[in-house]
Amino acid sequence: MFDVVIIGAGVIGCAIARELSRYQLSLVVLDQASDVCEGTSKANSGIVHAGYDAIPGTNKAHYNVRGNPLVYQWAQELAVPCKNNTSLVLAFSESDLPRIDALIARGQQNGVRGLSRISREEVQRREPQVNPAVAGALLAETGGIVSPYGLTIALAEHAAVNGVEFRLECQVLSLSHHPAGSPETSHFSIRTSQGLIQARAVVNAAGVFADSLHNLLSEDKLTITARRGEYYMLDKRIGAQFNATLFQLPTEKGKGILVTPTVEQTLILGPTSDTIPDKTDTRTTAAKLEEILATAVLTWPGLRKDSFITSFAGLRAHLAEGDFRIGRAPDVPGYYLAVGIESPGLTAAPAIAIDLAEQIAADFDLVLKQDFLVPPPPLPDFSLHLLADPDHLAQLAAEIARDPAMGRMVCRCEHVTEAQIRAAIHRPVGARTLDGIKRRTRANMGRCQGGFCTPRIIEILAEELACDITELTKAGGQSQIVTGQLEVKA
Repeated sequence: MFDVVIIGAGVIGCAIARELSRYQLSLVVLDQASDVCEGTSKANSGIVHAGYDAIPGTNKAHYNVRGNPLVYQWAQELAVPCKNNTSLVLAFSESDLPRIDALIARGQQNGVRGLSRISREEVQRREPQVNPAVAGALLAETGGIVSPYGLTIALAEHAAVNGVEFRLECQVLSLSHHPAGSPETSHFSIRTSQGLIQARAVVNAAGVFADSLHNLLSEDKLTITARRGEYYMLDKRIGAQFNATLFQLPTEKGKGILVTPTVEQTLILGPTSDTIPDKTDTRTTAAKLEEILATAVLTWPGLRKDSFITSFAGLRAHLAEGDFRIGRAPDVPGYYLAVGIESPGLTAAPAIAIDLAEQIAADFDLVLKQDFLVPPPPLPDFSLHLLADPDHLAQLAAEIARDPAMGRMVCRCEHVTEAQIRAAIHRPVGARTLDGIKRRTRANMGRCQGGFCTPRIIEILAEELACDITELTKAGGQSQIVTGQLEVKA
């Protein structure tokens, strides 16, 4: 029997796992996907939100403001790409400036520091490519960007080296509670596609599917709808157009279409926001991608369609009450909620994880470990923007001298080497799929979108996993990359 089972291996589940791994306990993380970070956490804006937008008094406001400095702290600790690039909320008419002031007042009520209204001239000085019709903007000095999948994977790795087990492609089929008069004797039974698991405590961090699991246990029923957000990604060659994350004034559906740099030197535009009935539907659509363009051009009149390299979509878990649900379930002892986590969930993740870990530790009298291990060192980084640093270049030269495969380039767009790919497979919670390699190394994420490097990557995967290439998938399930061989007769 495990002490704790966490259902869901997104950024919330992995953050909770990392914080709980500080204690003496047995812990397993379950996810139906083939890898960590396969749901909402892999396909969002990667924004470190300042906290001016959330309604005061809500969990969203509380955890956003607490989580903001922690994201920067955790990213540094885990060697995850992160940058405090600031955020701007743009107003395009004088009549909208009072709405900027209202956001500043709301943010200050939430406890956000570094908020101010700046003039048209200051916006243009900071961001010369912004529409010259801008009337002014909210400047959020604590806003930033982070790699959402990088943070999730690093948290999972740190949890794993501290004893957390990850069971992937493990779908939860049923969930039941067996009370026995006290927390020490009650337990949960989780029937999964990999067999029966029992635990003293369960944490529900299952994203868009959290309501279905919750409603098996609790009489306090929840309803989560999936909101799909579609994005465009632009080539690195124009990635330096903007410094800050650029928002337009928010609407009732969310923070609106943004233009933002990423930590990988690209630019993304989006997201849209549409409620969809299918919680697995991550299609992009011509209509919504056109909506992104029509809206983003207000921020950036110089936007050119020949700059796009791909589009993608992610799903957000919108709870009917419109807020996060965090903490103990009042009617099921030993059951904990981290549900309804939509924006600003990525920013809120560290604060949510710390609170839940402390609650569980207190409820079950957990004891801190004396031998909590540090995170594993990151993979070497051959990104071009880092090669101007002589110290970094010397470090990479030493790596190549130690292992010549570190100098054999596989992905030319993102400068990913053979040794990096092999190492990604053998990391804690290592890659088993093409997408797993992509999120750990960025191979396949460049301008050619895997057109050149995919064949070599699947060869390396097959070698390291000792399997036939026909067994390999893009993202688990039935997503085989190669389905057979053609026999060519002379």
